[in-house]
Amino acid sequence: MSLNKSVGNMYTWVTHTHTHLRGKCPHECAYCYVQSHERRWQSGAFAGPLRLKEDELKVKYGTGKVIFIEHQNDLFAEDVPHETVRAVLDHCCQWPENEYVFQTKNPARLAFCFTEHLPPRWMIGTTIESNRWHEQMGKSPHPSARHFAMLKLRLDFPDAKLFCTIEPIMQFDLDDMVLIAEWKPTFVNIGADSKGNNLPEPTRDEVLALAAELTKRGVEIRNKSNLERLVTK
Repeated sequence: MSLNKSVGNMYTWVTHTHTHLRGKCPHECAYCYVQSHERRWQSGAFAGPLRLKEDELKVKYGTGKVIFIEHQNDLFAEDVPHETVRAVLDHCCQWPENEYVFQTKNPARLAFCFTEHLPPRWMIGTTIESNRWHEQMGKSPHPSARHFAMLKLRLDFPDAKLFCTIEPIMQFDLDDMVLIAEWKPTFVNIGADSKGNNLPEPTRDEVLALAAELTKRGVEIRNKSNLERLVTK
């Protein structure tokens, strides 16, 4: 059982990470670094059937933390049983003085089924790599479905902290991609593939144009360090 201090290139504003789930993420995104590692070894905590490690529900979170929950999986994926999602959220609610970060590629399930079970302080994000469907997205919901679910969350929670991660950024259509601004994300992270997955990537000018257009619409842009490879070409 462990609550881990956050390290690496994920989110500098997160202080800790914790995962209750084990097994393979149902989305099976081709670029996922976790799944890439587990495929290589054909074993490990994040290979095999999806499952809840119940001992993790006993971890004491304490106070004053920003905790990214299920940073190695997707709590709101369709294959995660309802009772498992509730158990994880109830665990968070036992420690209400922390802020909890939930990021999902299936925000519709969260928006329609679980908002009343969230802890008092939360931040919800989704990944939208492109407005287009790319086969590397695996079994994830279409980006447009993620977008409309985040719109619902904004309507239901006008003052909520919502964010979007465009990582790894893939070829997109500017006029459609900037619609992310409609749900007024607190910020948008933009990052590139850093694992050599040979993804269909946008050009430098396209990336800069997207950042500029979102900024015009009042969105704060936070570029990940791995984006330098694209914008300095």
